[in-house]
Amino acid sequence: MPSAVSPLTHVKALLFDIFGTTVDWRASVTDEISLRIFRKLGSENVLPSALKTRLEGLTQADWDRFIQEWRNAYIAFTRSFNPETDAWKSIDQHHYESLVELLKKWHLDGLFTETELTSLSLVWHRLSPWPDSPDGLVELSRKYTTGTLSNGNTSLLRDVNDFGGLTFHEVFSAETFKAYKPNPATYLGAVQALGLQPEEVALVAAHLGDLHAARGCGLRTIYVERSKEEAWGPEEERYKEAKGWADLWVTEEEDGFLTVAKKLAELE
Repeated sequence: MPSAVSPLTHVKALLFDIFGTTVDWRASVTDEISLRIFRKLGSENVLPSALKTRLEGLTQADWDRFIQEWRNAYIAFTRSFNPETDAWKSIDQHHYESLVELLKKWHLDGLFTETELTSLSLVWHRLSPWPDSPDGLVELSRKYTTGTLSNGNTSLLRDVNDFGGLTFHEVFSAETFKAYKPNPATYLGAVQALGLQPEEVALVAAHLGDLHAARGCGLRTIYVERSKEEAWGPEEERYKEAKGWADLWVTEEEDGFLTVAKKLAELE
């Protein structure tokens, strides 16, 4: 019996999710906030006593939860957005507004000036890549057209690309198509912009929900496990089923995009 031919053999372009898949947003945002809090507590500008006491009482575990809540707000926003009824709002706008609301919820309003709030909300433009991402993209770009496919706005993605020394050929943003993933308009809009058929394009992502939506639009799927990124639990039936439909599965113990490049090269 001849061995089965992988559907990835016919792929000409790779689209990459960014937050969590290509860049380590969690470490980057944690480092930025930790530095800002350190500076606030050591500043000669006296904080109100209640605010200072509140700040000194927060542990790293608290800040980890704060950062996760900020991320969760982003996920909730993109999933609830209806392009047919809602006025467009960029991820930059959302990150600023959700940060303001979160600081109020945590009784930290007044901690940052307006200028500081704006700067901190733009930390998502300054996210460091996973160690394997830059070199992996270089290898993959030798054979494939590579591009972002993220809910981040275009300016954010361009900054992340520059900041991380990434080498994407194309920058596709949900902003371009005025619909957030998992809306089919985003996946199919990028495919059309590439001038390809859906089966000639693979999405690379660390989120099975994203890949499942792309698969529903006819794209091929490459799953790259990243620490703390997957929302589906291994005990869930949908996770187990994904083992059967994902075209390529790279575990966390492997080497991310470098492993993707190696395994795709083996298909030749």
